[in-house]
Amino acid sequence: MTLVAPPRGDSAMSAQNSPRTTLPPTSPAAESPREPRRRLALLRATDVYAVLGAAAAALSITALLFTRLLPFSGGLGFTLIAYGLFLGLYALLVSFDEDGPAVRDRVAAVLAQSLGLLMLAALAFVVVYTLWEGRKALPHLNFYTQDMASAGPLDPLSAGGILHAITGTLEQIGIALVVTVPTGLLCAVFLNEVPGRFARFVRTIVEAMTALPSIVAGLFIYATAILTLGLDRSGLAAALALSVMMLPIIIRAADVVIRLVPGPLREAAYALGTSRWRTVWHVVLPTARSGLTTSVILGTARGIGETSPVLLTAGFTAVANTDPLSGPQISLPLATFEFIKSPEPTMIARGFGTAAVLMALVLLLFVAARVIGGRGPGRLTRRQEHRRVLASRRDAARFAARAEKQAGRQADEQAAKQIDSGSRASAPTRSAL
Repeated sequence: MTLVAPPRGDSAMSAQNSPRTTLPPTSPAAESPREPRRRLALLRATDVYAVLGAAAAALSITALLFTRLLPFSGGLGFTLIAYGLFLGLYALLVSFDEDGPAVRDRVAAVLAQSLGLLMLAALAFVVVYTLWEGRKALPHLNFYTQDMASAGPLDPLSAGGILHAITGTLEQIGIALVVTVPTGLLCAVFLNEVPGRFARFVRTIVEAMTALPSIVAGLFIYATAILTLGLDRSGLAAALALSVMMLPIIIRAADVVIRLVPGPLREAAYALGTSRWRTVWHVVLPTARSGLTTSVILGTARGIGETSPVLLTAGFTAVANTDPLSGPQISLPLATFEFIKSPEPTMIARGFGTAAVLMALVLLLFVAARVIGGRGPGRLTRRQEHRRVLASRRDAARFAARAEKQAGRQADEQAAKQIDSGSRASAPTRSAL
C-alpha cells in the first residue's frame, strides 16, 4: 500500500478534503528490539567485586607498610590504617563506573554496614567469651539450686550456687517494675496530653535524670530511706534505688513512642465525643503498645545490670534471703562482681557463669516483651477474637429479634388501620339505615 500525501496549501478546506495517511500493519519482525530488563536487586556483582578487591588491596598495602616500609606495630593501628585504605580504594573503584553522588552513597552505605558488623562482632565476642569462661560452672545443677552458705573459695564447682542471687534479682526487679511501670507510663501520658510549662519542666528533669550515675541513685536512697526513714538495708531499699535508675528511661522512651501516635486517631476519637482520658486508654495506649513494652524492657535492662546501688542499699550475703523487707540481699551483677574478685579459678568460673545466667534472663525478658507487645495496633489474640465473634453473634441475634419485633408491630398497626378504615366505611351505611 502506498502512502497518499495531502495536497499542499494552507486552506482548511483542502486539509479536510485530503485523504488520510494510512500506515501498513507492522509485523513482529519489524518491531524495535526490546530494552534489557532492569535489575532491581540492591546487591550487584560489581559491588561485591569492588568490596573484595578494596579489602584485599587494603590488607596487602597495610601489611607492606607495617612489615617493610614503616616502623609501625600494633593491632589497633593496623586495623585503623587498613580500614581507611579500604574506604579510599573502594571509593576509587566505584568512581570508575558511577558519578559523584553515587560514589558518596556507596561509601556511606559501606561505612554504616561495616560499623554495624563491628558492633555485632563485639556483642558476639562478649557473649561467646562469657559462655566459654563459664562453661565449667553452667552444667552443674547445684549452680542453680544452691547458695554459697556452705561453699567457700576452695570448694569445687559441685558445691554452692547462685540461688541467692537469682532470688534477689527477681524480687528486686519485680518490686521496681511495680513502682516504675504505672508511674513511668502515667508520666509519659501526662507529658504528651497535658502540655504546658510544668510539663516542659518535668521533661527537662527526666532528660537530666537519664544520665544520672548509678552510685548517686544508691546514695540518694541510702540517705533518704535508710538514714532518714530508718529502713533496713534490704531488697526493698535496693528496689527503690533501681526504680530511680529505671524511671527516667521508661518515661523518656514512652514519651517518644506516644508522640509517634498519629494525630488523626485522636481527632477521630474526639469527633465521636470521647473524652481525653478515654481516648488515651482506648486509642493512644493500644496503638503504642509495642513501643511501650519496649520502653519498659529498656528500663528493666538498665536496672537489672546495676551493681553499686544494690551494694549500698542491700549489702552482701551468701545466704538466700527471700524476704525483701529485712536483711541483706544480693543480686546477679553484685554476685558476679564478688566472684570475679577472687583469684581462685573456681570462683572466677562461677562469676562468668553468673554473668551468663544474667544475659539469659535479659534475653528472656526481651522475648517476653516481643510476645506481649509484638502485635501491631488492631491485631487481636485468639481469645480476643473468640470474644469478638461471640459478641457479634449476640449482636446479630439482638438485631434480628428487634427487627422481628418491629415487623410484628408494623403488622399490628396495619391491621388496626384496616379495621379502622373498615369501620369508617360502614358508618354511612348504618346512618342511611
